[in-house]
Amino acid sequence: MGGTEEKQPAGPGRPTSRDVARLAGVSHTAVSFVFNGRADGNLSPATQERIRRAATELGYRPDPVARGLRRRRTAVIGLVTDEIASSPFAGRLLRGAMETAWDSEHLVLTIDSGGDPAKEDAAVAELLDRRVDGIIYAAMSLRRVRVPEGLHRTHSVLANCLPEDDSLPAVIPAERAGGRTAARLLLDQGHRRVAMVGGQDDIASVDRLRGFRDALRAEGITVPKEWVVRSGGEIAGGYEGARRVLDGIPADRRPTGVFCYNDRVAAGALHAATRLGIGVPAELSVVGYDDQEHMAAFLTPPLTTIALPHRAMGEAATRLLLEAIDTGRTPPATVRRLACPVISRASVGPAPSR
Repeated sequence: MGGTEEKQPAGPGRPTSRDVARLAGVSHTAVSFVFNGRADGNLSPATQERIRRAATELGYRPDPVARGLRRRRTAVIGLVTDEIASSPFAGRLLRGAMETAWDSEHLVLTIDSGGDPAKEDAAVAELLDRRVDGIIYAAMSLRRVRVPEGLHRTHSVLANCLPEDDSLPAVIPAERAGGRTAARLLLDQGHRRVAMVGGQDDIASVDRLRGFRDALRAEGITVPKEWVVRSGGEIAGGYEGARRVLDGIPADRRPTGVFCYNDRVAAGALHAATRLGIGVPAELSVVGYDDQEHMAAFLTPPLTTIALPHRAMGEAATRLLLEAIDTGRTPPATVRRLACPVISRASVGPAPSR
């Protein structure tokens, strides 16, 4: 059959930039210009297009290792975290980081330390040996952390945690603002007798309660001490805490709204209300926190909650890191707080009229 002869790469295996140059009828330097971002001003648009068509036809992709060596970069960033395997929120933070990195032609190499400081130091050392362009250190619960040894030797950003020595930039949830938002959900529905259940003395608990009280104080409302129950972060604690503020108290004197430290606590509070014959939201409104996947939307009733911005934290920390890598400048050791959005479902309603 008398068609044109099909062109093949000159050598076996993976096609090279010289194969592309031969197929496109240009110099090897011209191919390098296109794939190193130096084509504009050196090559006509038509020549650039011819080179790209040839590369596509051959299935050619630039060698990222060689390109990284030329640019003194590897196009890989590290992510070290304390408990990816056990956290229900890890996937969101990871997806945010990986997709943001991918959009900038970077990959993310992830290491889970299990919360072991020695493993964290070793993980950072291994990433530095692999010459990653920068490192994100992420914690799965908001707290002050010891900065792993070696983290100051490269561009680094913290996510969902604060450095004990205030030496690195950090991206965290705006927890105090989230507490104010939770209070407004109840206030806007006419609730004036409100309680807070769950939590301990960690940063998130303290800031959420402060924000909650901020919003109530602005309306001239004070939460009685006995209606603030520090009962931990699990379902059992929510159940016991809710019973303490609801059981045996006449309907016209008990809280009509409860703000829970997290969604697990809220699940316990909903269970307590059911056991006590208190309707939600007809007699009691319940607000959770976290928007825990596979839980909050499936409670009875589905839970209105304040979402932690895990995906947004992964995105923001990665953008901050990539900016530092691109500019070569270490970002200032400031704290960026991200908004915690409301997820409205069915556990909040108007305050009962009595």
